[in-house]
Amino acid sequence: MMVPAVLLLLAAVTAVVAPRLLARADWPDREPVVALWAWQCVVAAVLLCCALSMTLCAAAAWQAVRGHVFAPAPPGVVEAYALGAPGPWAAPVAVALFCAGLWSGAMLVREVARARRGLRLRQAELRLRAPLLPGEEPQAGRLVVLEGERPDAWWLPGSAPQLVVTTAALRRLKGRRLDAVLAHEQGHAQARHHWLLHCSTALASGFPQVPVFAAFRDEMHHLVELAADDVASRRHGRLTTALALVELNEDRGVFGPSPTPQAYVPQRVRRLLTPRDRLPATRRLGLTATAALVPALPVLVTLVPALRVLG
Repeated sequence: MMVPAVLLLLAAVTAVVAPRLLARADWPDREPVVALWAWQCVVAAVLLCCALSMTLCAAAAWQAVRGHVFAPAPPGVVEAYALGAPGPWAAPVAVALFCAGLWSGAMLVREVARARRGLRLRQAELRLRAPLLPGEEPQAGRLVVLEGERPDAWWLPGSAPQLVVTTAALRRLKGRRLDAVLAHEQGHAQARHHWLLHCSTALASGFPQVPVFAAFRDEMHHLVELAADDVASRRHGRLTTALALVELNEDRGVFGPSPTPQAYVPQRVRRLLTPRDRLPATRRLGLTATAALVPALPVLVTLVPALRVLG
């Protein structure tokens, strides 16, 4: 019964150490896509540790579960996990982890339902402010122009995704700067960033006392913007993208001394104006492979007793 305890310890160590390592690293802002992958691997490893520990604890506590989990295993494998004499904590831990899994699923369902309600409200408002012409059908990728005094642009996901821009943005942003803003929003849509935001928000809302999930949510909101900025800058240039960000946000008070919810915009502008060289391809590949090994470690720990028997 040592493996479930080791998995829980591994989950705790990963949840504490990995975010600190990523926070101290100098490459996430240079390679936001790799950083997004690394954060997803860290959170997946924590969740996988809990799921595997729950499974082994349940197998130790209840013979019926053990029969299903180890049904295809060769003789001797069950004895290698020492599940025959479970401690008094096996059943409570399995139940607690199972409830935590159900709660995580419920939080994700709630977050998706909330996002869909908001999407329906925004779509209804869009149909009211920009109705389709007679005979016109909704089209994916359709550009919608709204009357508005505030420069703004956003991507509206759904069955027929739409890119929305206000008339104030059209008046203020000229030429390639408008193209850069549109490319930024298309970058969000193509990478399905809204799903990352939903999952991270659900975990952080469901487990506010777990720091790794709060950090995951904050970093997702930060890194998806950097990744979309890079999409726009590769197509239209860093200076053009930076100027577009400034013109789009200069009336929102984000460049003043007082902090605002969009206080990260100046950091994004500085990043575009003072770019650092990208990491070499070999290092990007190495970081990607290393991150992929993090969720593989719980699987390896779980299989060690079986591999010893089979070896």
